[in-house]
Amino acid sequence: MENKLPFTKKNYQFMVLGLITLVVGFTIMSLDKEDYGFGFLGLTLGPLIVLAGFVIEVVAVLYRPDQKK
Repeated sequence: MENKLPFTKKNYQFMVLGLITLVVGFTIMSLDKEDYGFGFLGLTLGPLIVLAGFVIEVVAVLYRPDQKK
């Protein structure tokens, strides 16, 4: 039986991991106590984690398990 769905269980696991990473990144940015979020958390750490979350999401969409011929 052939799988007709475009994504596998692994794709969905990557998507959930990416979503959790995005939420963590935005939460870290919101914890910055400097004026207008200009501290380390708001300008450096949070955006890097958010970027990592988006990279994970792209990997989740593009990931293809080995196709059997």
